[in-house]
Amino acid sequence: MKKTTRAFWWKRGHPLSLLLLPVSWIYAAIAGRRMARADGARAGVPVLCVGNFTVGGTGKTPVAEALARAARETGRRPGFLLRGYGGKVDGAVLVDPARHSFRDVGDEALMLSRLAPVAVSPARADAAALLEQAGVDFIIMDDGLQSGRLKPDFAVAVVDARRGFGNGRCLPAGPLRAVLAIQLSKVNAVLLNGVGGEEAAVRSAARHAYRPVEVLHQKPVAGGDDLSGKDVLAYAGIGDPEKFFATLEGLGAKVRRAVALADHQPISEALARSLLADAGALLPVTTAKDMARLQGVSGSAVSTLREKSRVVEIAAVFEKRSMPATMVMATLDAFRHRPEPDAARR
Repeated sequence: MKKTTRAFWWKRGHPLSLLLLPVSWIYAAIAGRRMARADGARAGVPVLCVGNFTVGGTGKTPVAEALARAARETGRRPGFLLRGYGGKVDGAVLVDPARHSFRDVGDEALMLSRLAPVAVSPARADAAALLEQAGVDFIIMDDGLQSGRLKPDFAVAVVDARRGFGNGRCLPAGPLRAVLAIQLSKVNAVLLNGVGGEEAAVRSAARHAYRPVEVLHQKPVAGGDDLSGKDVLAYAGIGDPEKFFATLEGLGAKVRRAVALADHQPISEALARSLLADAGALLPVTTAKDMARLQGVSGSAVSTLREKSRVVEIAAVFEKRSMPATMVMATLDAFRHRPEPDAARR
């Protein structure tokens, strides 16, 4: 099932959601059974999973980057493990930005490779082995909470405070990837991204599952210093483009045109020409993920758009500044206290 975000998922009582409920129950049963029975492989190094409960962007990637920096500050050699969504790899691949494009390994993998080694594979255990061979001694698994193919030592889920769990239903009637209670049982903590109308519901769910909630905010850290008063065309192919547009307005930019692309949408030559035509004298502004999809793509319009576009970088800032380091240390501690294989089976 293609997990494309639908607007009605974030509205309660929508008739289309009610119509899809029978299919949702079947999906929930299958996904829940898979998660409950998951007994994934173990990597030879600590693994920290950054996942989310729903389809759509919640801000996982900036969190993964913050954790990698925290791991590096402890003397570790972190690396990222991804499925490679949007790419075309069949087996485990160590990402090489000089050789791979987003069409090969996915936009997120290409973007994260600027910070640390990245391996992608639908079989996450194979990608973990590749990272270990490359000298990585601390793995940050971006997504993979529901797959169960690789067992993390510590897992967190990022939840958008504005959207929360949407209508609270599973695919395709709602945005949940599995029954919420089962997903909550698989994480050690919930990371609440920002503030918003669903914050109370998220905190309540976490409290009933005895899971702590840590708060973070995502803030622009580069590329937006001089946007105040400038007329811009903003384009974004991420899980929640509207959040990016609001960020630009918060920087004082005058967003004259806002183009919301589909999440991970490739920017073709035709689309690049259209964006340039719409921009005219406006300054094109986009995200790091969208810029990754412009890299290694041929075509005069794509090249022009790439050269003209301003990238605004977003970082995760935790209310408790020590929290990334705390999660890294908790992962290391869980790794040291892993049960012996025979004991785990008894």
